[in-house]
Amino acid sequence: MDILALVKSAFALFAIVDPVGVIPIFLLATHGYTLAQSHAAARIAAVTVLGVLTLFTFAGEPLLMFFGIRLAAFSVAGGLLLLLLALSMVGAQISPQRQTEDEAQEAEEKDSVGVVPLGVPLLAGPGAITHVIVASGAAQGDALHQGLLLIPVVLVALSVWLAFRAAPMIARRLGKTGIHVVTRLMGLIIAAISVEMIAGGLGKLFPGLLA
Repeated sequence: MDILALVKSAFALFAIVDPVGVIPIFLLATHGYTLAQSHAAARIAAVTVLGVLTLFTFAGEPLLMFFGIRLAAFSVAGGLLLLLLALSMVGAQISPQRQTEDEAQEAEEKDSVGVVPLGVPLLAGPGAITHVIVASGAAQGDALHQGLLLIPVVLVALSVWLAFRAAPMIARRLGKTGIHVVTRLMGLIIAAISVEMIAGGLGKLFPGLLA
């Protein structure tokens, strides 16, 4: 895996996780927190993202093999899931795949929100997990390749920590409109990624389609 591929993987994962788009929810969930508590929630959310995505980077492919699911089939299913997420993001809405109304209500009532629902499922949700499993599956058991995939995971977890620590300032500078613009741009990128995943998966499932 070359540096360009790692950069593409990191940018794609950043678009899917979209820490900037989650800032309004982070501010709502940590309303009334002291600065230290807010920073602690940001740190816990970042560590949760790092842990969950690292786990699925190494355990995702064996899990698919255990259930007898081909990577191509998972790519198609994951692409469809990402497309639904992208459509919600283009509309500047929180996708039901990331957070349901019950989870939003629970977030407002929790004293600690770094793990659930901020870490999972808002940040390290189905879309991000799908991305790392597909990327890991393409490594075909190459431990070094899989290890390099941790670089984008670490960078995205770091971006979550930085974005949440600076959440009040970012929210003031960008405003709701600015955050929605960023979310829509990320949604467009994710839509393109999802189409590529679906096309690649279908091409492997039905080679005749490429003829």
